[in-house]
Formats: sequence, C-alpha cells, structure tokens
Amino acid sequence: MVKQELVVGSSMGERPIAMLVQTAGRFSSELHLQMDNKNINLKSIMGVISIGSLEGNKVTITADGKDETEACSTIVEFLS
Repeated sequence: MVKQELVVGSSMGERPIAMLVQTAGRFSSELHLQMDNKNINLKSIMGVISIGSLEGNKVTITADGKDETEACSTIVEFLS
C-alpha cells in the first residue's frame, strides 16, 4: 500500500470530477481519498461528488494493488 498526503491545488477547480474518476479508473489498484474523516473510492463518481469541493483541502491518497506506485503518483499530480 502506498499513501501520500497533499493539499489539493487550485487547478482542481478547473478540472471536472469526471476526469479524476476516469484517471483513477485507468489503474487496477484500489484508490481512495481520505478527507475530513471520510474515505472515498476514487473510482466512484458519486463518492467523489459527495465530498464536495476538494480545492485547498488537505487529503490523503491511498493506493493498493500491482500498479499502486504509479496510480498514487498520477492522482497526486492530478490534484496538485
């Protein structure tokens, strides 16, 4: 399992949530985002929508699977 914390950048406001979910869907690893005591599956559009705005918030990304390192770094780059 790979885990990384970050503060979501302002560019996330310009990127649709659907793009985040599609990016997560490219990987076989399980991908989750933790924010405010919520643990969201990044491959679930309804889950991501349920947490509201990510911009400026501190989040933790976790990836678990055979491509976890690449998956985590790609999601972190997307959110930065």
